[in-house]
Amino acid sequence: MAYLARIALYPIKSLDGITVSQTTVLPSGALRCDRTYALFDQQGRFINGKRNARVHHLRSAFSNDIQTLTLTRQDTQAQVTFHLEQQRPELEAWLSDYFQQPVHLGHNPDQGFPDDTESPGPTVISTATLETVASWYPELTLEEVRRRFRTNLEIAGVPAFWEDQLYGPQGTQVSFQIGTLQLQGVNPCQRCVVPVRDTLTGAATPAFQQTFMGQRRATLPDWADRSRFNHFYRLAVNTRASRGQGETAINVGDPVYLSSAPSDS
Repeated sequence: MAYLARIALYPIKSLDGITVSQTTVLPSGALRCDRTYALFDQQGRFINGKRNARVHHLRSAFSNDIQTLTLTRQDTQAQVTFHLEQQRPELEAWLSDYFQQPVHLGHNPDQGFPDDTESPGPTVISTATLETVASWYPELTLEEVRRRFRTNLEIAGVPAFWEDQLYGPQGTQVSFQIGTLQLQGVNPCQRCVVPVRDTLTGAATPAFQQTFMGQRRATLPDWADRSRFNHFYRLAVNTRASRGQGETAINVGDPVYLSSAPSDS
């Protein structure tokens, strides 16, 4: 039986995440405290691993209530702790010094800063998928693959690439349920350059993308809609919350059900 095995939140976009046993899906479809904050430069652009290698050398840890943040510089092992709201100016000053440019910490508690603004719901993948991807790279652990792909909800009790059932042809969506939460699967997630890199050093794994695309093509299950793959550098599923749904709690252990065949958006 399919069930929710892991919930990962990334309170500050591009920094390290935190695993929790329970969270709330907001009316926007976003998970509470996921990508709620983001780092911006003076031009209003994201400061992230795609644009700034120093992101890879900064470790972050959050308190259980996600109110305080501890940052560790890998070069000096110096640690600092800030309250995200009460000490935001001090945090921005520290980050500005670290990144050697002015940094603004943006905050959007209602929707956060998702990569896919049209499908801002949690990203979904199966544990077996992550295990399979890890097996393609002898030097990578399951935890490292999790850190590279940064998916929110992990489903266990299902085969690898089970989540490729959660989308259909372009312009359609697939309904599924986690506990009492109704979600719509929309599309397989297009990946960026970040999964290519070691999460602790920033060093690129040789031939990572070529290996990934070749294996993804070879292992794409029959239930996946191949029309959604203009290329095979895609993994996990982007989602939206069903219409009219208010705040809904989800918990590790909640059963997962596939509710429908693809329907028009």
